[in-house]
Amino acid sequence: MKVNTPHIGFGHVFHARARPQRHAFKYATYFLMLPMRSMVNAAHTTSVWQNNRSGLLSFFDSDHGDHRGMAQGGALAWLDELLRQHGIHDATGEAWLQTYPRVLGYTFKPVSFWYCHRADSDQGGTLRAIVAEVNNTFGEKHCYLLDVPRFGENLFAKKVFHVSPFNPVNGQYRFRFDQLNTEQGAQISASVDYFETTETLETTPTLCTRIQGNLQPITARTLRTAFWRYPAMTWGVLFHIHSQALRLWLKKVPFFHKPSPPEVLVSR
Repeated sequence: MKVNTPHIGFGHVFHARARPQRHAFKYATYFLMLPMRSMVNAAHTTSVWQNNRSGLLSFFDSDHGDHRGMAQGGALAWLDELLRQHGIHDATGEAWLQTYPRVLGYTFKPVSFWYCHRADSDQGGTLRAIVAEVNNTFGEKHCYLLDVPRFGENLFAKKVFHVSPFNPVNGQYRFRFDQLNTEQGAQISASVDYFETTETLETTPTLCTRIQGNLQPITARTLRTAFWRYPAMTWGVLFHIHSQALRLWLKKVPFFHKPSPPEVLVSR
């Protein structure tokens, strides 16, 4: 993956539930991979892609964090403030954001990942922190801050935020992030496994989720490919969420009512 170049990832989302009823599905998707620090500098943007500009596919800073606009520094200023509040002052290298775009002005982002690097090399720096920015369909948000992560290693966080009515708000998540070089080019994979208990060594995950994609530079061609191959991608995400929920309900998977959201935005 070329440093400081906006990319688009073409791949799949995979979900598999082990209990109380087995249930799995996989569908094609795409996502953006944006070097947010570099894109603050107009020298790193082109007529093909710029943040905060309408188009068939677009990205707006106000869709993330506390929804601040560019006059307040945008999503990157929110991220830096969040990291400082949690004692992380050395994530000053590139901040890559893996997220869904707006499609014809509309979007829903179940989860976005911020890969925050140190400024210790010309290749973007070593990984310092990852922020998983989670949204549910009730308009609520929570962030899981993963401190000193490494690609290819497991990371754990206590679950505190309601996402699905078919999972209780307890237990923990196991995160794993991988960067690979394949014959098709650079690939990134993000896995989130949910355990209803903290004894992860003694149980299999209740739910496994994975999003992965092969990365390509954003060009007029790759944007056209994404839009025309998946013209209803935003609506497709919401359709899959609700249609799969219906199937779980028909399978008589227990239903959990939504509790109040956490009082704090960030869990570390």
